Amino acid sequence: MTVKADPTEFAGKRVLVSGGTKGLGRATVDRFLAGGARVLTAARGTPDPIDGVVFVQADLTTAEGARIVAEAAVERLGGIDILAHVIGGSSTPGGGFLALTDDHWLAELNLNLLATVRLDRLLIPQMIERGGGAVVHVTSIQSVLPLPEATTAYAAAKAALRTYSKSVSKELGPKGVRVNVVSPGWIMTESSADLLKRLQAANGGTIEEARQVVLDSLGGIPIGRPADPHEVADLIAYLSSDRAAAIHGAEFVIDGGTVPTV
Repeated sequence: MTVKADPTEFAGKRVLVSGGTKGLGRATVDRFLAGGARVLTAARGTPDPIDGVVFVQADLTTAEGARIVAEAAVERLGGIDILAHVIGGSSTPGGGFLALTDDHWLAELNLNLLATVRLDRLLIPQMIERGGGAVVHVTSIQSVLPLPEATTAYAAAKAALRTYSKSVSKELGPKGVRVNVVSPGWIMTESSADLLKRLQAANGGTIEEARQVVLDSLGGIPIGRPADPHEVADLIAYLSSDRAAAIHGAEFVIDGGTVPTV
């Protein structure tokens, strides 16, 4: 699925998409490119080149990786106007909280919380100096609807990111920098497929049975399907745009109705 975009919407804007080489991150990169932005992203590996994108090889789960990416953003783009933090995911095994070691916890916190915190700390000051900027943090409905079988550490890290986002929004709003949160439900990405494989390995059975485990844990999805990555990317783009100039310190849930409460 693709989303139509005004090719001038982000003309002249410099955008950093963390975790932008696959899944929701890649869809977000594509959406900003379609709107005319200059885009930089990073990954640990060396993916196939993306036309029109500045790529930096770095591990954003480390402080050194964040420094490399922030310096590249300043040197190669002259700074950043929009930060879209899509980086995240879960690689912990199934089996509940007792299956999680300290290393599992630290890995989830570095990927799903600290990677964002570090880049914010390095790049938001230059937004403040210019008197404007937009930041979108991608969390997850698992911050309020965790899956105890497989994603306890991930859900806890995303909940921390949600709280951090609210706090910095109060600090940065008066300085001209808008901060908002997008909380997706289940998105059909490569990482979703990996999760199903891990559940299958832990519990046995088929991939379809693993998929049902996730659906049962979520309590079902009223619209009957996971979100398409491009649907979530379009929401991220909207919140980053001038059309959302009065939206700040808010959380937008895009989960097909999964969370059963208001």
